[in-house]
Amino acid sequence: MTTLPDARLYIDGKLRDAGNGATFDVISPWTGEPVGKAADATADDVNEAIAAARRAFDETDWSTNVEKRVALVKKYRELFERDRVKLGQLAIHEAGAAQGAVTRAHVDMALDGWDDYITVFDRIDWEVDYGERPAFGMVHKRLGLRESVGVVGAITPWNVPLYVNIGKVVAALLAGCTVILKPAPDTPGMGAVFGELAKEAGFPDGVMNVIFGADPALAGEMLVTDPRVDLISFTGSTGVGKRIMEQGAATLKRVFLELGGKSAKIVLDDAPNFAMDIGMSMLVFHAGQGCAVQSRLLVPKSRYEEAKAILGGAYGKFGDNWGDVDNPAHVMGPVVSKRQMERVKSYIDLGQEEGATLLAGGKIRPDKGGGYFVEPTCFVDVTNDMRIAQEEIFGPVLVVIPYEDDEDAIRIANESSYGLSGGVSGSHERAMNIARRVRTGSMSINNGMCIAGDIPFGGFKASGMGREWGVEGIEEYTDVKLLAWPVRQAEPA
Repeated sequence: MTTLPDARLYIDGKLRDAGNGATFDVISPWTGEPVGKAADATADDVNEAIAAARRAFDETDWSTNVEKRVALVKKYRELFERDRVKLGQLAIHEAGAAQGAVTRAHVDMALDGWDDYITVFDRIDWEVDYGERPAFGMVHKRLGLRESVGVVGAITPWNVPLYVNIGKVVAALLAGCTVILKPAPDTPGMGAVFGELAKEAGFPDGVMNVIFGADPALAGEMLVTDPRVDLISFTGSTGVGKRIMEQGAATLKRVFLELGGKSAKIVLDDAPNFAMDIGMSMLVFHAGQGCAVQSRLLVPKSRYEEAKAILGGAYGKFGDNWGDVDNPAHVMGPVVSKRQMERVKSYIDLGQEEGATLLAGGKIRPDKGGGYFVEPTCFVDVTNDMRIAQEEIFGPVLVVIPYEDDEDAIRIANESSYGLSGGVSGSHERAMNIARRVRTGSMSINNGMCIAGDIPFGGFKASGMGREWGVEGIEEYTDVKLLAWPVRQAEPA
């Protein structure tokens, strides 16, 4: 098994160990054994990072020198491209990505998203002319200026760490903010690389900072409560998102959140590729550890038995073609940690207790290795009021729910506290009507690509607020200032 390089903090332009020299083990999801070490940041380290970011924003030209920051972001991107192989190794051995997943969401789509940010950056209007308006006997000129919001705390998860880190860091830097990146304890190396390459790219001291530690909450809570931090961008669970909103309220901190999901895929009875749509719904990519995965499959009652047969065949064909770290064709590996494995298994047990039928999988697989392997699992005969249909499992567990008609499908899809993504397959007019009525941040119609780096992504309801990616993703890190001044006397009425 590969040994990863030590993950070091990056504070005020310096790569360094924790102030007290403490480290913690990085555990491989494939083996359950240490695969590297990471600096365990102290409260003093976090405070230094916040102070550095504040100085860099307040005392340098970073927020106003657009040409300088775009050039550095492009140079930064070139260094990430050079280290693409290293990024893949981090995705595999920290996040548990299978090789087939590395070449998709974990690295390739992440770097493509970076390129999209650079492309759409030119579409941002930094000045907007609001024209003239008479008032109090004078004609007034109005001009809107878009400005950097300030110091950003970017708190990111372990599931697709490079993708989410890029989504926040690159947008904030392009907007002219200074950044403190706080990755999850499971994946510190994919955060540390942002410090290492910022140093090599020549970023001004304090513009980019990276901190992490064994305690998942210490650094994040300091960022959220510190008045020197202007904005928190968080991706993770809805429970933690609520806590961030509560803690940020004291400083009226701007918060935007990309949270959990329980997205529904609706397959209509007239779907032109019904069998393919059903078979493709297996929740296996990266062991189902994605916030936008379509983990509820809604199938018409008139074709429910047919759908169960299709799924049974699909899972049977998939078989044991997963969980081999050396196989480049595999897209599913372990879940990220023992804790996550136990959580997923508890939901599988719960589903059986609730009366759902286990169509496939359901077992922990220690024969795959010493890591955290859960079989691809599918429940049928599920009702939408079951906890396995309402709560985010974040594992390879698909639930299949029957519906009566289009109205019933819409009702079931919307009977969820979440609203992050989803999909519908069927004749175009019917599918469009359903897509417009499902309360969710994005909808794939007949397998359309609704998530990409040049378009906004985010959720409704308990799935969060704000948007990442695209022009909107950069604008989240800005404020608008309005200037007005009299230019001449108004003509008499």
